[in-house]
Amino acid sequence: MKSYRNLYAVLCSYENLELAFKKARVRKTLKPYVIEFESDLKRNLIQLSHELENFTYSPSPLTTFIVYDPKTRKISASHFRDRVVHHALCNLIAPIFEKDFIFDSFANRKGKGTHSAIRRFEQFLSQTTSYHKKTEERESRFWLCVES
Repeated sequence: MKSYRNLYAVLCSYENLELAFKKARVRKTLKPYVIEFESDLKRNLIQLSHELENFTYSPSPLTTFIVYDPKTRKISASHFRDRVVHHALCNLIAPIFEKDFIFDSFANRKGKGTHSAIRRFEQFLSQTTSYHKKTEERESRFWLCVES
């Protein structure tokens, strides 16, 4: 098993946090909290980096709200600043763990997801269905021979 060193230093680096910011803002560029964070991006990322380096970073409490469409769900969302840290951490650990995941693990993985999981399930279902049909055909032929 390969060991990794100095990951925490990479996590805290300005470059990693900047990449994490870019990933966290995808499809959210017009949200007020993203605009506010981006308005003083360099200072915000440097501050975040210092807090991580000095072990003083503390995530904000989650914001909880109810969504009613298409069904009622309780959602707990992290503040944008915390999502930047989440992405920074994923930048490090995803490449390390990705190669060890089984092929048919679809949750929260690049290039995977619900639609891919459904397509894969349908493949397995069609294999099982055709297997059962072949088995049923063999059994019916067997019973025809036995009854004759």
